[in-house]
Amino acid sequence: MAQVQYYGTGRRKTSTARVRLVPGEGRIIINKRDIDDYFGLETLKLIVKQPLVLTDTLNKYDVIVIANGGGFSGQAGAIRHGIARALLKVDPEFRPVLKRAGFLTRDPRMKERKKYGLKAARRAPQFSKR
Repeated sequence: MAQVQYYGTGRRKTSTARVRLVPGEGRIIINKRDIDDYFGLETLKLIVKQPLVLTDTLNKYDVIVIANGGGFSGQAGAIRHGIARALLKVDPEFRPVLKRAGFLTRDPRMKERKKYGLKAARRAPQFSKR
């Protein structure tokens, strides 16, 4: 019989994470690597696990992720967003809890574009009187 799977897509900054929840014992695999190998910082691992801890499903599902774009911090936020969306498909009753924690809201902050005449988005060329 086919195994039950739940999908969710998460985004943050320029990162995208395609998340798949499969019934299991709580392994988290990101880009075919274990979470401990992928993220060096403990804070990023905590960010990824937040929705699972909040809904008490940490040891009920294996999380398989394909993450693209951005840096590690953006990818961690995207994975958290994707896991939260996948958990909604597991049980719609999780919605109020996840919404209150802010895990279902896509973080809209992006890098500001560079403007002409400036060295960066807002950084002006150095000024010298002489």
